[in-house]
Amino acid sequence: MHALQNFKQGVNDPSGVLSSWSTEVDCCEWKGVMCSNITSRVTGITLTCSTTLLSYREEEDKSHCLTGSIHLSLLLMELEFLDYLDLTNNDFLSLQFDYLHNHNCHNLSIATSSHQCVNSSTLRHLDLSRNWNLVINNLRWLPYISSVEYFNLRHIDLSMETNWLQSVTMLPSLSYLNMRYCELKDLKLSLHYANFTKLQFLSLSLNEFNSELPKWLFNLSSGIYHLDFSSSSLIGHLPKDLLNLRELEDLVLEDNNFTGPIPDWLGEFKHLKNLIIGVNMFSGFIPTNLGNLSSLVTLDVGSNPLTGVIPPFQLEQLGLGFSNPNLPAWLYTQRSIERLAILDSSFEAPDKFWNLLSTMLEVRLYCNLIDSNMSNVLLNSTFIDLSSNGLKGCLPQLSPNVVFLSLSDNSFSGEMSPLLCGHNVLNGKNNLLFLDISYNNLSGGLTNCWKNWKSLIAIHLGSNNLSEKIPSSMGLLSNLTSLHLHENKLHGEIPPSLKNCGSLLVFNVRNNHLSGNIPDWISHGVMALQLRSNNFSGNMKNLESLDFSSNQLESEIPQSLSNLSFLGYLNLSFNNLTGKIPSGTQLQGFTALNYMGNHHLCGPPLIKNCFQDGKHKDTELEDEDGNQSKVWAWFYIGMEFGFVIGFFGVCYAILLNKKLRHGYFIFLCDLRDRLHVMVVINMNLFH
Repeated sequence: MHALQNFKQGVNDPSGVLSSWSTEVDCCEWKGVMCSNITSRVTGITLTCSTTLLSYREEEDKSHCLTGSIHLSLLLMELEFLDYLDLTNNDFLSLQFDYLHNHNCHNLSIATSSHQCVNSSTLRHLDLSRNWNLVINNLRWLPYISSVEYFNLRHIDLSMETNWLQSVTMLPSLSYLNMRYCELKDLKLSLHYANFTKLQFLSLSLNEFNSELPKWLFNLSSGIYHLDFSSSSLIGHLPKDLLNLRELEDLVLEDNNFTGPIPDWLGEFKHLKNLIIGVNMFSGFIPTNLGNLSSLVTLDVGSNPLTGVIPPFQLEQLGLGFSNPNLPAWLYTQRSIERLAILDSSFEAPDKFWNLLSTMLEVRLYCNLIDSNMSNVLLNSTFIDLSSNGLKGCLPQLSPNVVFLSLSDNSFSGEMSPLLCGHNVLNGKNNLLFLDISYNNLSGGLTNCWKNWKSLIAIHLGSNNLSEKIPSSMGLLSNLTSLHLHENKLHGEIPPSLKNCGSLLVFNVRNNHLSGNIPDWISHGVMALQLRSNNFSGNMKNLESLDFSSNQLESEIPQSLSNLSFLGYLNLSFNNLTGKIPSGTQLQGFTALNYMGNHHLCGPPLIKNCFQDGKHKDTELEDEDGNQSKVWAWFYIGMEFGFVIGFFGVCYAILLNKKLRHGYFIFLCDLRDRLHVMVVINMNLFH
């Protein structure tokens, strides 16, 4: 209990994760603490942070996670039976390990002020992964936890550690090592042997090695089954010495700079299940020996300048990239494919191709040139991404099984009704969550079939030629969080029924012909709002706070702002505004600090006087003693008493991992909705 309380004191706990750590309760009952049923001694600590990828945020919100410093040596010294330590996905900033030899200790130990020893022989599992802001300068403390079998430092900054391999090899029991995205740069090419006698899992992906595969890799224990060097800037040919790792099940080398042919000896890996070598510079034929891989489940050779045919075998996952205008004939012999990805290819897709796809769970075809008329195609897969393929004709039909559908950036024309109002639509029983048909040539109205799609969370229909009014039936989409209708020809008012979309966070109707007042309900929950370039009427008479500071607004301040009688806070500072500040007690009631940084503004409350033409005289904003610096200081102090209300909009979202180098097949299990936000200003206010 004393040891855990000491650990707690070194941790910042903004959301009270450790609130149960009270001396009034047995520490074995504390959250995240595991004890032995026999000895009642603490054997494990699991304090992982659960985060969700928020829409329209660039990264996960970790404001509620544990932060501060990890006093690892203190834990090991006082918890001598600690076997399991998992601090995954928190926001720790540093790791402290005070290691000094104490000659009174029989085992490797750390001396403390009280001359106690750290006996860490029981620690087997250590996971510090995904603490993105954690920087570890060196790993010299690893010999003091030599019993570790599972070691995960994924997404930890180790850029200062130049001898990482030497330190890690001091763990003789190590079976799992994950140092993905640790900013490592040296693979120790001069080293011929690394003392990994029990290693089974090795991931060094997403580092910057800029070298060939090292010799020590081929001398690893033959028991290693997972090897991942993806996205690590590796070069050269694949060496045949890889065959020394006979038990390999997963060989992941995608997104590197390997050259030469795909070696035929890869067919000798009898246990290989996943061969991921796409996004390299392999050339020549695909060796027929790959047909000997009887255990193969996933094959990814996409985005390589390859020729020839794929040897016959049944796959569950397949990634392709080819230059032949015809689809490979062997593709139609596949009966087990659940996930298919085709990128950077050009081909003709007949009806039998779409029929084959309808049997698959997940389909990702994007950045291709596909010659196909999809008017009579029924899309049936759970996950479908057909973006950026040059597809033409009318929209396809949709089955109730589809959950994610992206048809964006194609050349579809006609109305939306074939997709949303077809006979395959079952009233109220559809499962579609995400719909993206943006950047096409669709015309006509938005249809009135939205009552059949109540499960929808996100709708992207921007950059088409859609017209007519926004249908009131869209108000039935109670789960809707994101609605994008921008760059169309919609007219009329925003229907009052949209008020029923109580979960709406993003509303984007910029560049249309919409009119009428901006509804009051929009301000109640919407976080991202784009209304610019419409015909809205009526400058928000109840507005109480307005902050457009630090932008690049030009021209004069509109006279209508002086009519905002409830305006209690205004900040127009640091723009390029010009001319006279409109007359009226409302705008003159603010101080000069609210307008500073606009060098061509003039008139009260500024000291700069205006000529009759409204232009200013060249005087500077100063205090009574002519001291500019004091004015600036008071400006920043005064900012504390205001609050900022911004209008911002949303860029087109990329659902899934947006970097090709992360592989074709990290599908729904590794979905990362990364929807980027950029700040914009609602220019309708200036009408």
